[in-house]
Amino acid sequence: MKRRAVIKKGALAAGAMAVLPSFKGFEEIPKGRKLGVQLFTIPKMIDVDLKGTLSLIGELGYQEVEFFGPYPFSTLSAKQDWNQIKPMLGIRNDAFYGFTIEEVSQMLKDNGLTVPSMHTDFDTLRKRLDSMLDEVAKLDTKYLVLPAIQEEKNTLDHYKRFVDEFNLFGEKMAKYDMQFVYHNHGYEHMVLDGEVPMDFLLKNTNPDHVKFELDIFWMQAAGADPISYLKAYPNSYRLLHLKDASKEFRFSGDGQTPDQWMAGFPFMSDPGDGVYDIKGIIAQAEASGVEHYFLERDLAPNPEETLKNSYKNLKKFG
Repeated sequence: MKRRAVIKKGALAAGAMAVLPSFKGFEEIPKGRKLGVQLFTIPKMIDVDLKGTLSLIGELGYQEVEFFGPYPFSTLSAKQDWNQIKPMLGIRNDAFYGFTIEEVSQMLKDNGLTVPSMHTDFDTLRKRLDSMLDEVAKLDTKYLVLPAIQEEKNTLDHYKRFVDEFNLFGEKMAKYDMQFVYHNHGYEHMVLDGEVPMDFLLKNTNPDHVKFELDIFWMQAAGADPISYLKAYPNSYRLLHLKDASKEFRFSGDGQTPDQWMAGFPFMSDPGDGVYDIKGIIAQAEASGVEHYFLERDLAPNPEETLKNSYKNLKKFG
């Protein structure tokens, strides 16, 4: 029996018969499609009331959530980095917001929610991977996601090293029936030494252990086309971040710095309300092997309305 299965059996047995929510607030999404919420959409809501927010997400009809860190098992460096960011986000706590991971597991079960993927950071992946995997296994998570590379990445040699690290992470995660995932943030489309780094990562990582999460906003901010990537690399993308744009947005530079990312926030809109071909992207994603679809409108200004409106819009694209 794999290590993850042993951990999960001991940690989750007590909650195995949890009662699911008795109703949903909206019509169900098309059968078979998993629709979830990346919690960076609503950080203040979960910071203040994780239990109540998970209840609302389940009642609206969403089936999944995707956490962002740092977590109790994250490195001190990762926590210190987030301490500088939290005031800008208007939040005080790290995940899991004062609860143990076992308590969070039960909350999720009570609301009919699962956590197929979680975002983490490079430092924790490099220094505390084993302890992180032991903990994450308690949530029955399948994918651990690196959402961005925030270190020097100006040559193809940097990406060659990242390929080696991604493959190593994935090999270790395989013991837990998990896979490593990389989430694009736009800078990967700056040509280096005649190569597009995004394509280099897709072509050179081990497909058995490494998958990708496609953020449609950041890819288009770099001038690339999500549908083309989904077609070109079938079965590479397993997760999709869905948000829209009130008008086309492009990075002012190479997309490498947080200030360029934050410049895009005012142009974000709920999926289905903007200029992107959300229906076409979802159709190609399903044809290309995407399994999980997450609403992620970063720091949504009206979070509860975004949750409701996005679900209403997305259920139309069956």
